[in-house]
Amino acid sequence: MHLAIYIEDSSGKELLTIWLPKILGTHGHPHTWEIHSYNGIGHIPKNLKTEPDPKKRFLLTQLPKILQGIGKTPGFDAVVVIVDTDRKDCKDFLHELKDLLKGCKPKPKQTLFRLAIEEMEAWYLGDMEALRTAYPNLKKKALARYKPDAICGTWELLANALYPGGIKEFNQHKKVNKVNAGDLKHEWAQKIGPLLDPERNISPSFCKLREGLKKLTTPHGPKLTH
Repeated sequence: MHLAIYIEDSSGKELLTIWLPKILGTHGHPHTWEIHSYNGIGHIPKNLKTEPDPKKRFLLTQLPKILQGIGKTPGFDAVVVIVDTDRKDCKDFLHELKDLLKGCKPKPKQTLFRLAIEEMEAWYLGDMEALRTAYPNLKKKALARYKPDAICGTWELLANALYPGGIKEFNQHKKVNKVNAGDLKHEWAQKIGPLLDPERNISPSFCKLREGLKKLTTPHGPKLTH
């Protein structure tokens, strides 16, 4: 099976590149995939027939064109779209994505939407063993009250636990050293990503992605449209 996977940023692509083989097996044995990242999430366009501005490389902005393009292109067995919910209601957001898919003509053979609640950093927090191994000096108190997939400013919480001096210190350093949140997220992908165990992870949204990918790639399994 060949998958086209779309994600909203480059650090997410780096993380997926590292741990997708842990779920699907080595690339090409038997499944293959390509991962496309964007410059942010954007917004679902009101008119799906409107041609999006190619300069606006935001995932949701381009999504109608992406889905219809895959629907016209042979060789793709399924599309997987992974986005953060941020502060959106996950049920409403998923309903919007399904409505978008209904309006696409033609559609991909199979489409799987998966949401990271609230942000993809929740998936790191779903595997505390990987976090402690990657960052032995992490601040345990910062994570003491965290509940999996809580709406709590996830990436800031993780920065408070992992970055020396926490998020306040990072915000001061980024002005002087010209670094940004994306740089920090890439560091986490590189350091924590290889240590993540998909079967150990307790993030509910990660588990839904893991199980969705398994069902999608199971021979003679049910077709997925959401």
